[in-house]
Amino acid sequence: MESPGAAAALEPAALMRSRQYRGLLVVAAVIGVIVSVACWGYLELVHYLQQGVYVDLPDHLGLSPVPDWWPFPWLLVAGLLIAVAVTYLPGHGGHEPSGGLSTAEPTHPVALPSVLVASIATLGLGLVLGPEAPLLALGSGVALFLVSLGRRDLPDQAVMVLSAAGCFAALATIFGSPIIGTVIIIEAAGIGGATLPVVLLPGLIAAGIGSLCFVGIGSLTGLSTNAYALPPLHLADYPTPQLTDFLWTIPLSLAAAVVIAVIVVAAKHARDVVHRMPLLLYPAAALLVGVIAVTFHAITDQPTNAILFSGEDAMSTVASSAGTLSTATLGWLLVFKALAWAISMGAARGGPTFPGMFLGLAGGAMASHLPGIAETPAVAVLIGATIVCVLRLPLSALILALAVTQGGTGVAPLIIVGVATAYLASLVIDNRQAKRVSGTHRQQTSPSQHTTEGT
Repeated sequence: MESPGAAAALEPAALMRSRQYRGLLVVAAVIGVIVSVACWGYLELVHYLQQGVYVDLPDHLGLSPVPDWWPFPWLLVAGLLIAVAVTYLPGHGGHEPSGGLSTAEPTHPVALPSVLVASIATLGLGLVLGPEAPLLALGSGVALFLVSLGRRDLPDQAVMVLSAAGCFAALATIFGSPIIGTVIIIEAAGIGGATLPVVLLPGLIAAGIGSLCFVGIGSLTGLSTNAYALPPLHLADYPTPQLTDFLWTIPLSLAAAVVIAVIVVAAKHARDVVHRMPLLLYPAAALLVGVIAVTFHAITDQPTNAILFSGEDAMSTVASSAGTLSTATLGWLLVFKALAWAISMGAARGGPTFPGMFLGLAGGAMASHLPGIAETPAVAVLIGATIVCVLRLPLSALILALAVTQGGTGVAPLIIVGVATAYLASLVIDNRQAKRVSGTHRQQTSPSQHTTEGT
């Protein structure tokens, strides 16, 4: 007699051989094209908004150099739009970035307007978050909308697969590779076992077909993604790991875990505060990010854009000029970027990945001034460590760090050690924070319990 476990394992294989599943693959390919074009339009809009507001408009008005006060009105507008989206629109602006990157629940089409308003205001007007979370929402929402146009109701499992396919296609636009986005979604959603191929094949088809929209076919040119695709850093080649670099890997990764934990706690406190009076405190938080950026400029004479935005565009600049920046400048960059990021995670809408990567880069550039560690392994290790502390996705952190740094075969084992160390340290910190919160809760409820018992 066949065991229930064996029968369950055979069910996905039988599904993949069915005619309905082959039709599902065709639908996934169509979704890949439409989602990719939608995400491209979204990212183009964000890019042109950033360029128009912070570069073209001041130049058109003859404001050269751009005055220090310039970010404030735009950040105020961003805060007001986010407050309206979070307070009044269905979907409440989408996923809160202080919780990491989540794919647990699909985004329904009715929630897309709030996600688009809040995230475009965040990304386009200068707050410190990235586009990956809104892209996931857009991919899922567009896929579900296309499914709803069909004449027949699909089973819940098919709807889930097509929603995931939209997410696969969406992340391929920003990471420049369908493979990286695929790994992130699989790991974030916890997809595994016999159901993995059922979800993976439509997802890969959607991501691969959608990617053709960007790279083109034959003599047909694709859609340009140079303005926002994650750029590889031009670091020195690092073919062989050195003992001193390995010895620095563990303490640097532990330090990254502590720093990210502090930033996330601050972000959650900011989230709790702005929720009390959203129409007042969301704009106030956005203005505070502007104050942080202007203060950084006043202290270091570096541009405010190094603090504003996700840091994705500034990564190449920091990597190429790290040797000319003083340790003090890099230190201030870390402090002010971390503050602006914490506030943005608590009071804006977007993804947490790219600011975390930027902090890893700045921290690695600063750590390279320490004796016995080269810049390439320091940057690679800390990028991997910060990503895993933010996302809690070890494999995704490893692949992203390798893809961005491209430092040679010698960095891979160091990144693995750094990611594992930072991940375990983050789990320990989480456990201690949970115990502290539980203890505080018991202390707060204890007096009332005693009163009840006495009564």
